[in-house]
Amino acid sequence: MAAACSRTLCKVGWSILESPPVRRPGIVSSYLLGNVSTLGSRRAFGTGGTGYRSKLLSSLQTGRAGGGGRVLGCAVLVGAGLGLYHTVKFRLQQHLAEEETKVSGGGLKLILYQYKTCPFCSKVRAFLDYHGLPYEIVEVNPVMRKEIKWSDYRKVPILMVDGEVQLNDSTVIISSLRTHLMNKERSMTEILQCYPAMKSVNDRGKEVTEYNNKYWVMLNEAESLELYPDKGIQKEEIKWRKWADEWLVHLISPNVYRTTGEAMASFDYIVREGKFSTMEGFFAKYVGAAAMYIIAKRLKSRHNLQDDVREDLYKAVNDWVAAIGKKRKFMGGDQPNLADLAVFGILRVMEGLEAFDDMMKNSKVKPWYRRMERASLNHEGRT
Repeated sequence: MAAACSRTLCKVGWSILESPPVRRPGIVSSYLLGNVSTLGSRRAFGTGGTGYRSKLLSSLQTGRAGGGGRVLGCAVLVGAGLGLYHTVKFRLQQHLAEEETKVSGGGLKLILYQYKTCPFCSKVRAFLDYHGLPYEIVEVNPVMRKEIKWSDYRKVPILMVDGEVQLNDSTVIISSLRTHLMNKERSMTEILQCYPAMKSVNDRGKEVTEYNNKYWVMLNEAESLELYPDKGIQKEEIKWRKWADEWLVHLISPNVYRTTGEAMASFDYIVREGKFSTMEGFFAKYVGAAAMYIIAKRLKSRHNLQDDVREDLYKAVNDWVAAIGKKRKFMGGDQPNLADLAVFGILRVMEGLEAFDDMMKNSKVKPWYRRMERASLNHEGRT
């Protein structure tokens, strides 16, 4: 539409410039000014009043070498040119944005079913945000879970791809999406077959589902060399992804529910950010906080944590920073790898809580964490 208006203005401008001086006033006044005597008002021409309007009209209608007509014609042409410029610029930006979306996301339609404060869901969001993959969020009610009643898998996160393929388990979701970004010709259904589900009973008699190969990005030799130029890089990434899932994540609950006050503050945040009815929120805040305070003590015992669980948290993140070393910005070098994103996603769920503030003050993790924040916010992985 903008282009059509610009073309029309070009025609008007040329007609003004090419017409004889004696005819220019008529063209200008009839085409652009309309019925000035009917529509004109002081506000239409600023604060100059009718005197100013009459001067303007007389200047347009004078035939002195056609000067007024030429000026107005040139002004119309300049306006039309600017209109065309902005139209072309907008179309180019739109085209580049579409191409960028194709490159980064492969055109996938992604819907993430989550609890906002769940560290495993936060891991998935960290990956999606960093790689600039557009996605919708469905916040699941943690009490009734009606939003995922259609699924046999009753945990979060769940990622639906194109409304057809269901990805379960945060690590499988991330590994399969990374595989797809390296080779968009492979369908998600085909990639998912590389991560078969295996059911078993754990030492507490509870049935659990594990996924084979879940820490591996499934690539051919050429793709593997592109992503991991050194074999040691891949081994290191897998090692620390496992560490994040098997150790770091178990430090979150004992730290955010360390005292009754911290438990109350944590559940106040959970209720505020989650999807609860008024009654559910009330019970979650008071009953849930008390229950999680007790559970946190059991987790502390189960994982052999120190009396002050903060010390375990500080040691864990300091071990992580030491593994990165002083010469690298991230575990992945100049750009975050899947281990960086996993650790960042898990730690991020503590933001706004006392445990997070203590960690940032009393450990060496802050510089790395701030770099990860910027990389995620700027979608630095989309290229």
